[in-house]
Order: sequence, then structure tokens, then C-alpha cells
Amino acid sequence: MKKSSILLLIALLFAACSNQNNSEKIKPHVVTTTGMLYDAVINIAGDKMSAEAIMGPGVDPHLYKATQGDLSKLNGADIIIYNGILLEGKMTEILEKLGRTKPVIAAAQAIPDSLLLQSGNYADAFDPHVWFDVSKWKFVVNQISQSLIGIDSLNADYYSNQTDRYIARLDSLEKYVTYRLNEIPPNQRILITAHDAFGYFENAYDIQVEAIQGISTVADFGLRDIANLIDLILENKIKAIFVETSVSDKSINALITGCKEKGHKVEVGGYLYSDAMGDFGTEEGTYVGMFAHNVNTIVEALK
Repeated sequence: MKKSSILLLIALLFAACSNQNNSEKIKPHVVTTTGMLYDAVINIAGDKMSAEAIMGPGVDPHLYKATQGDLSKLNGADIIIYNGILLEGKMTEILEKLGRTKPVIAAAQAIPDSLLLQSGNYADAFDPHVWFDVSKWKFVVNQISQSLIGIDSLNADYYSNQTDRYIARLDSLEKYVTYRLNEIPPNQRILITAHDAFGYFENAYDIQVEAIQGISTVADFGLRDIANLIDLILENKIKAIFVETSVSDKSINALITGCKEKGHKVEVGGYLYSDAMGDFGTEEGTYVGMFAHNVNTIVEALK
């Protein structure tokens, strides 16, 4: 092959790579805090945007502090989506500052205040764990959809159609959750967890929820909290309690020991995803899969 032909081929290959890189660069980039928000983004955005979450599996957003790597990701984002309602308490100042220079969306604030639960820990604050009521999570999904359209209106129809498909999956999830939970006998519909992340779940799906710690894991638990729950377990002959993947099992182990000392055996019914989902790329690493896992685990342990 002639030298001129080789040079021309190299130039064409370089141009093709350059065009590909430019195409990738012009995609808006979305950074979310939690995996639940990330899952909504990728279901709506498809291949029209790139996205990443800074909080992975097992991460407690109540205690999370942004790293230097996180700050770099946040600074490089075209839009930032976080839960809000004080879930990411230690990141609030950073997110507010970034909001002066780019779109920073507190997606859960799209839910009307009248539908939110009051926080038991802080006056004039709401419970941020809104994803445990699918009907409320739809407000968040629609807010994300509108926010993505706001930075890429050329693909508005695509995002709207994707949102409709995702909402349809959430509708199916709601029906499944109700169907499965109905398998638990009325006198066993008591869910005991490490911290109070399931308040919306309790209200939406008619199951009593009791927790050792409050809504935020920043709050500690005491001997009185343990003693009260031991009495509840003994009185109702509860068979199983649950560990959360993003919260220490110290309090749950204390509860099991306390019940054993009083002659009642209570077992760990399984691990529930509360403030974080499973590994990305797994079924539990999706919102629908995480929710279904929790429900299946609860039902199999309590029915």
C-alpha cells in the first residue's frame, strides 16, 4: 500500500474516533445521590444521556459525606438529582452551592407536603424515605422526567414515552406488592427493622412497622427501645425480625439476645434494602427488583 494511502486511512480512522468521542461528549451527564434515583434516570433517559450514582450498595445516605472523587463527579455533571427532605443531610451545603451554577433537583420535593409523613426525630421535618410507597415514588419519577426534558427538550417525546413505560412497570409492582402481602396472617403483620425507614411502606400497605432507631441513623437507640420491642415480640409471638443492608446489625442482635433470655426464639427473617439498593447490574440493583425482594423476604418470613 502506498504511503499516501496509509496516511489517508489513518486520518479517516482518527476522524471516526474523534466523531465518536464528540458524540459521547455531547450527551448530557446526570449524577444522582442514591441508586433509586439513578435507576429512575436510566429508565427514562435510555441512551440519550449518561448517568452515575455516587452512593452505591450498602451506603447509608444519612451519614454519607462527599469525597473528593464525588465532588469531581458533581462538578462535571450537567444536572444533579438528589432525594432531598434531608435524606442527604451531610451533603446539603454542597448541593445548595452547586445549585447556583447548574440544575440541582431535589426530586422528592415534588411530592405534596400533605402526602408526606412527619419526622419523629426533627420538628418541622418530613420522613425522606418516600420510595417505600410506590404511589409517592411516581411523583419523583415524573419530576425527574420533567427535569431531564428541561435540559434536553429536543428529546422530550422520547423521555415522555420512556416515563410512561416505567410508570406502567411501577403500576404492576404495586399490584404485586399488595397481592403478596395479603399472604401474611393479620396477627403477624408486624415488621421489625433496625431503623425507621419503612413508615411509608406501613401506611401504603397496611402492615405495622416498628424500628429500634428513628428515621435517621444519626439517632442512637437505648435500652428502653430494646426493652419495649422485646415486650412487643413476646406479646405477639413474632417469628422474625429484619436486618437492613445499609445499617449495622448491632441493635437487631441485641433484640435477638434479649428475646432469647426471656425464652422466646426470634430469627433474622432476612436482609432488607432500605436506604440503598443491591449491586448495580443485579435484579436487586433496580428499584422494582429491590422492592420485590423486600416484599418476598418479608412475606416468606412472617406468613
